[in-house]
Amino acid sequence: MIMAHLAPHFPARRIPLWVKIAYTAFLAVMVPVYWREYGPTNFLYLCDAAAFLTFAALWLESPILASVAAVGIVLPQLVWVLDFGVHFAGMKITGMSDYMFDSGIPLFTRGISLFHGWLPFLLLFAVGRLGYRRCALAIWVGLAWALMLISYFWMPPPGAALANPKQPVNINDVFGFSDHAPQSWMPAWAWLLTMMLGLPLLIWWPTHLAMKRYFPTASRNRMA
Repeated sequence: MIMAHLAPHFPARRIPLWVKIAYTAFLAVMVPVYWREYGPTNFLYLCDAAAFLTFAALWLESPILASVAAVGIVLPQLVWVLDFGVHFAGMKITGMSDYMFDSGIPLFTRGISLFHGWLPFLLLFAVGRLGYRRCALAIWVGLAWALMLISYFWMPPPGAALANPKQPVNINDVFGFSDHAPQSWMPAWAWLLTMMLGLPLLIWWPTHLAMKRYFPTASRNRMA
């Protein structure tokens, strides 16, 4: 009894080891395939940033990293799931998943992209286990704005002629919703500003409110 009392206390693992290993194995396949097919700029997409945050969140069992990734991509990716299912049935909603039915993209590569469908559920599981940190919204908005500004000022616009035709253009939709031509409704800077303000107000803030309501609040001390 005395030895048991004096033994160091190790907190119980909240994310199963097999989940961590499986996710790591997925990234070990996804990263080199995407790098080869699309180039390194592909990882500027918000969904890819969330995928890397998820990796760190799972292994560190970090509520804040899981919360940041979840508040950013759960709602858009759930819409992707709906769009994919509807497209599979022969109809269309948003076109978010159109590339999944593009025969010009290797089937294996499209299979990897199915992570857009299961990652939001993994993040909901992680936040359910680890808790939600309310500062996640501000952190995600800062990260997303940085990636959007990089995409706008330094990445190729829609319709750009590139040496690698698979290299992403119009990353994070900073020039409009088409990869073939910029939107023409408003000046380019106005569109970017609309995206930078509209996404937090219409997507990330409602997700934040839902996370606060339906998930436990994580302690500031992860080990508490």
